[in-house]
Amino acid sequence: MPVRKIPKNYLFVTGGYSSQKNKVMDGFESLLEKEYLMLLDFDDGVESFEVQPVRIPVTGVRNGYVPDVLVKYRTDPETGEIRRPLLAEVKHSDDLERNREKYAKKFAAAHAYAEERDWQFAVVDQTQIRTPRLANLKFLREYRNIEPNEQDVKSVLKQVGKLSKLASVSSLSEAICKKDDDRLHWLPVIWHMVLTKQLVVDLDQLMSNDTALQLPGASV
Repeated sequence: MPVRKIPKNYLFVTGGYSSQKNKVMDGFESLLEKEYLMLLDFDDGVESFEVQPVRIPVTGVRNGYVPDVLVKYRTDPETGEIRRPLLAEVKHSDDLERNREKYAKKFAAAHAYAEERDWQFAVVDQTQIRTPRLANLKFLREYRNIEPNEQDVKSVLKQVGKLSKLASVSSLSEAICKKDDDRLHWLPVIWHMVLTKQLVVDLDQLMSNDTALQLPGASV
């Protein structure tokens, strides 16, 4: 439950992000925050996240300090370890530089607060958020409401299996489309299957028609 309600602001973008992971509408008060929530929502290593999670007392600051997000992680399937929860503040680097002294006391209090609870505290800026992965997720989200029928999904999976390591969006569409107009039907199906992880791609590389496709569990 957020400890602080995000007010409307006519200078910054505010609103709600519909989180599939949390099954709630998570508030944000900047576009950068919204983009960070999207990354968390599609990160398999993240169990859950909570916005405006805690209010930290800060000497000389009347209402204390409320960081943006608390992130909780899943058990790593390879190591069996669980990362410490992350208390995160989302800020643009220009803002951090301009207001360094203003934020110093708050961030120091947040570090201490997190350590007391065996958490981490970190400031996340646009260089860590506005990545190829974010661009890919923004593209794929356009296909989240597609509902391909079971036979179409089976046809795509079968064809990817036949193409094996040669499978790409381009080669798959060429193999499965009998005529050019068929692409209007099959490309949304393919991209929806990537979004829902029925097909696997490297999300850290900008996607294109040459993006390699794999079946879940296939060796690289």
